[in-house]
Amino acid sequence: MQVTKEDVVEALRQVEDPELGMDIVDLGLLYDVDVEGPKVKVIHSLTSMGCPVGPMIQEDIHRVASEVPGVEQVEVDLTWDPPWTPDKMSDDAKFILGFG
Repeated sequence: MQVTKEDVVEALRQVEDPELGMDIVDLGLLYDVDVEGPKVKVIHSLTSMGCPVGPMIQEDIHRVASEVPGVEQVEVDLTWDPPWTPDKMSDDAKFILGFG
């Protein structure tokens, strides 16, 4: 079964930032998903460098991506380039969190 980027992105909607109570996709924290056959690389950021829930979010990303059918290997990359800003959020997230 061929894994698609869309499959992985959809699955990652299960990963929440517990501080904001929203998923990493709507928050704009998911930067990219690279799929090479059964190998998946997830590139993400956090709302701040000192984010206390960062390790938990990374564990969730790894767990959820690993559960996608056909995925055999998951690499989770945390990046600060470009830095996350609230304008990366979906319109729904901005509305719910009071931005814009």
